[in-house]
Amino acid sequence: MDNKFIQIIKNKWLRSMTLTLLLVAIIICAYLAINFAVEKAEFADIDLTKEKLYSISQQTKDKLQNLDTDVTISIYNFGESMIDLANQYVRLNDHIKIEKVENLLSKTEWKNEYGVTDTSAFVVISTKNREKLLQEYDLVTMDYSTYQQIDVTEEKLTNAILDVTTVEKPKICFLTGHNIYSTTYFQYLQNAFVEEANEVEELNLITAGKVPDDCKVLVITALKEDIKEIEKDRILDYIKKGGEILLLLDPNLDNVKLPNFQKVLDEYGVSISNGVILEGDSNKMVSGAPNFVISTINSSSSITKNMTMDLNVCLINPGRLTIVSDDKLKEKNVTTEILATVSDKAFYRTDLQNTNLSKISSDEDASGNTVAAMLTKQIDDETASKLIVFANTAFATNTQIPISQTHASYALDFSNNKDIILNSISYLTERENNITIRKNIEVVNYDVTEAQNKMILTIIFTIPVLIVVIGIVVWVLRRRKK
Repeated sequence: MDNKFIQIIKNKWLRSMTLTLLLVAIIICAYLAINFAVEKAEFADIDLTKEKLYSISQQTKDKLQNLDTDVTISIYNFGESMIDLANQYVRLNDHIKIEKVENLLSKTEWKNEYGVTDTSAFVVISTKNREKLLQEYDLVTMDYSTYQQIDVTEEKLTNAILDVTTVEKPKICFLTGHNIYSTTYFQYLQNAFVEEANEVEELNLITAGKVPDDCKVLVITALKEDIKEIEKDRILDYIKKGGEILLLLDPNLDNVKLPNFQKVLDEYGVSISNGVILEGDSNKMVSGAPNFVISTINSSSSITKNMTMDLNVCLINPGRLTIVSDDKLKEKNVTTEILATVSDKAFYRTDLQNTNLSKISSDEDASGNTVAAMLTKQIDDETASKLIVFANTAFATNTQIPISQTHASYALDFSNNKDIILNSISYLTERENNITIRKNIEVVNYDVTEAQNKMILTIIFTIPVLIVVIGIVVWVLRRRKK
């Protein structure tokens, strides 16, 4: 073969090889440049999910819109999805910034105080004076009815920001000493109060002597016996100072005499029944159980305003509330807001020995009976005391209710029970921005660690390049054989 011809083939092959390698290099460089530019630009992700699972919720926007304290979200050993979420907070408020922590060499105080290690994954929310650390396991919870993990990252981050930026946290006092339910039944609810930047304290009026001056809301649950006269007087003193009360009442099924406690209720003109309300409308009960009464909260009420959907409360063996006449309310300087009523098919039963699920001859019609209300007592021109009362206690507890042979659910998790109680507290503590439907994500986002993220990126970059190189080598070998 002519040497000149061979040289032409070699030159042509070399040019083709060079152009191919140059093209591969250009593609890789373009890919890297585009990714670098997008990462630096921090464009907002487009969330196409119906429930907006990957977007900051309107509730978080409402809670943080007036934030005026500088907050840093420090992220350690999480992947890009956590960075993306934190960047949404940054875009939400100029007072929020993020810090991606590469190592813990300068953060030994976190190791000492929180027990984290170099392999931990956590987020620290901090201000100049306060901080809160959230570990990876804090960002998920369990739905015990389905045994699925639920991602609560946004809820935890938002509540942590509120926690470190709230100067004075409202104190919520649970009255103890005479209650049917011990405080362990309210642990889930109390934890929810704390997460929304409240302080929770148990209060025994016999030993304390009075309702603390800094008590913002007094929570009273179902009683097994009457309160003492001195306790009644202390509660009346609290009301006269404009104290707020959340009242969770079960019907007085045992006809226990409660004269002292009734004097407290008389301040607002309300009382609880001895019998229970049962539902006759199959659409207003849970799984055919008429004692699990579902009622829709008044959409124009103070604890649901500005919402775009209805909130349902599921009361378990509720009583009915009786409110005195308008004339008597006027005498007491009390105004009433009905929060929830039962359906026109509901009935009222005092013969509790009868287990018939349908209405019987001794039952009374309970159409439209009130099961939740807010009563505001005007003390003077500048002072008022508000009472939000539900004709049930069980619905606010962490009592586990079997819903199948293998699954159970907390009573507080039925319908919108938790949101309704938290919104009631938000209203009574004058934090109406917290009145919301809290985001509930029924899936878990798999958030890779930094090391896992680097491995994934290596695979993404390496495999395509290897394929191209192998293709070139195969092509060259085939050309040489010809």
